[in-house]
Amino acid sequence: MKLLSAIDGNSRVTQRTIARDLGIALGLANAYLKRCVKTGLIKVAMAPANRYAYYLTPTGLAEKGRLTAEFLRQSFYLVRAARQEYGDIFAACSDRGWKRVVLWGASEIGEMAVLAALDHPVEILGFVDDAAERDRCAALAVLPTPKTFSTAEAAIVTDLKAPQATFDRARAFMGPDRVFAPRFLGISVRSGVEDRP
Repeated sequence: MKLLSAIDGNSRVTQRTIARDLGIALGLANAYLKRCVKTGLIKVAMAPANRYAYYLTPTGLAEKGRLTAEFLRQSFYLVRAARQEYGDIFAACSDRGWKRVVLWGASEIGEMAVLAALDHPVEILGFVDDAAERDRCAALAVLPTPKTFSTAEAAIVTDLKAPQATFDRARAFMGPDRVFAPRFLGISVRSGVEDRP
């Protein structure tokens, strides 16, 4: 999708700029372009100074639209799944009588967790994130240490960068039975105790 978007935005784009913009090797960019030409997604025209001009074909435009729609569909699915899993976690906390919760990891997924919490009788105290580049997330405080949130009764992992390490740190601080993480983060519960609802 990014390749088709790059060509759609600038027909004078070079293989080198495509490789740089997509973060791939030049040879891989060349292979992708050849495949797109072979499948009829783009056309190549000779340009001055031993360069090529790339154009999207009608098939290429349709494929770009299809890929964009698929990306949006998957993104919306992830948002719904995240909100559902965090909602289940908040319900489990509430069922156990744990109302004061701290989120570990100031991220976009943390913002989704805050939205999911609105449907449950829990209070999110804030975020723990020692690598955060901001001091607020979803209008809540982001602090580098969990000690400030000493009244928290449960911790929920919302870190996307290093979820396993964050989960392990939260368990060391809160205890193994008070830390939760959604399944989509792929966290391993090493103690053999299932900490998810």
